[in-house]
Amino acid sequence: MDVPEPEQTPFTALTQHTSRLHRTYQSYLDATTPYAVYRWVGSGVLLLFFFLRIVLAQGWYIVAYTLGIYLLNLFLAFLTPKFDPSLTHDEGLEDGDVASLPTKQDDEFRPFVRRLPEFKFWHSATRAITIGFVCTWFTVFNIPVFWPVLVVYWIILFVLTMRRQIQHMIKYRYVPFSFGKTRYGRS
Repeated sequence: MDVPEPEQTPFTALTQHTSRLHRTYQSYLDATTPYAVYRWVGSGVLLLFFFLRIVLAQGWYIVAYTLGIYLLNLFLAFLTPKFDPSLTHDEGLEDGDVASLPTKQDDEFRPFVRRLPEFKFWHSATRAITIGFVCTWFTVFNIPVFWPVLVVYWIILFVLTMRRQIQHMIKYRYVPFSFGKTRYGRS
């Protein structure tokens, strides 16, 4: 018995084409995974082009501010542990069972697991920079604002959130970076 072939509609052709493009895009992403330094250098160059576009065009400050807020949000998620000790502590208080972090040398070791892994951080940041760069070529996104206010507000926001994050890191004794830590197994 022959199986009837599904009818080819424009929608199925479009779906096949987009899934093929998605697979190709994913294969390029997978190929870049081991090259973290090169990925970040490429994103830095793209960000430099974005800032040059903003400075030379003298506009699109709202786009730059929005990108800055989004990148700050990504960076905070990158610095935050996946299992936030302060949330665990608060939940323990409600239940009457207080779970605490290791405070002595004998306590259990818990490795630092990020809320936002490095690759997803890079991918989201690069995608946002690209979208922001594309937005600077459309006049609809060039909303007139007094840009020094945005810069000052972003700096204040950055300082306050980083101060809070650093206090959280000190209180719960975790370091989200691997440089300066002891490495075993290397000769």
